Amino acid sequence: MKIILTGGGTGGHFYPLMAVADSLYEKAKKEKLLNNPELFYLAPEPYDSETLDKYGVSFRSISAGKMRTHFSLRNVVDVFKTGWGVIKAVWTVFSIYPDVVFAKGGYVSFPVLVAARLMRIPVFIHESDSVPGRVNRWAGKFAQKVAVSFPEAASYFDEEKVALTGNPIRSEIANPATSGARQFLDMEDDVPVIFVIGGSQGSQRVNSIILETLPRLIDDYYVIHQVGKSNLASTKETTEFFFSELPRDKQELKYRYKPFGFLDENAMRMAAGAADIVISRAGSTIFEIAAWSVPSILIPLTESHADHQRKNAYAYAASGAATVIDEANLGDDILMSELKEIMDNSDVYERMATAAARFAQLNAADTIADEIIYLARTHA
Repeated sequence: MKIILTGGGTGGHFYPLMAVADSLYEKAKKEKLLNNPELFYLAPEPYDSETLDKYGVSFRSISAGKMRTHFSLRNVVDVFKTGWGVIKAVWTVFSIYPDVVFAKGGYVSFPVLVAARLMRIPVFIHESDSVPGRVNRWAGKFAQKVAVSFPEAASYFDEEKVALTGNPIRSEIANPATSGARQFLDMEDDVPVIFVIGGSQGSQRVNSIILETLPRLIDDYYVIHQVGKSNLASTKETTEFFFSELPRDKQELKYRYKPFGFLDENAMRMAAGAADIVISRAGSTIFEIAAWSVPSILIPLTESHADHQRKNAYAYAASGAATVIDEANLGDDILMSELKEIMDNSDVYERMATAAARFAQLNAADTIADEIIYLARTHA
């Protein structure tokens, strides 16, 4: 059984694919399949080689060009990159000749999906956002199965082939380590914890507003802040300057701010286990936050394609699990006001936490893996 995984180029696409890979291997063991699945990840870059090795997924490089909706000379170059990517994908897919292609969408998946269609290989796509991207809308026309994370996305596809599964989450991340989390992070038990996630690369805007608000935040909270690997040094330098300018009593609280460039699985589990509330962008991290059953404040990325982060944020907020602050309105007073409204009102807090747990679909990876195995057996 050979399965190709493709899509994205960001952590929001890559890690859900790895969650499905993990589930496929687990199901192969439990069901004692005669042929263990061989999994391949096709993309321009491996994104995270260590995780690919951990989950036993082989990487194959293909080219892919990004077609922007606005005028850009880079579109001309990317037309050729896409053309070459299709040629290489056809050769690579033919050499593997998989039973199923599972795609998460995005321009990276386009060459592989073209190759799969030409060779009549079964295609299964997953859409993470509340409004599907262009590649998934196109692929949905010939895909055998379509899984969606938000119910709002289902209307864009044939109702006979679409299913609401939620977003696949790695089991290590879905189950936060509540026991020992504060000790691991060296934090007192009686101070609430804010966990700030700016996305896999960090977010300059989110980082900036947290640093601006930091002197007020550390009065009442610990702040665990994932700033992005490339931002860690500058963040530490900036905070050292900030704290040096504060009164001595404030300086003594600087231990409550804990910046990290990147959180590996173990550190993420600990941070999630300690968190009382999350401040985040509005990509696929929404589904991890829901799995943790904590309230959140979402700050959607303004420049996201088709405004999908803003639409995701408001779709999730409609469940009652989050509040949304648009970047245009973002300021330290508004952020503090939203925090206080949630953290100082136990009824509001409990309603949001319950809504998050209700929104979460922790079996998404298993549901998708079951369908992939079914398609693979049918194809074989």
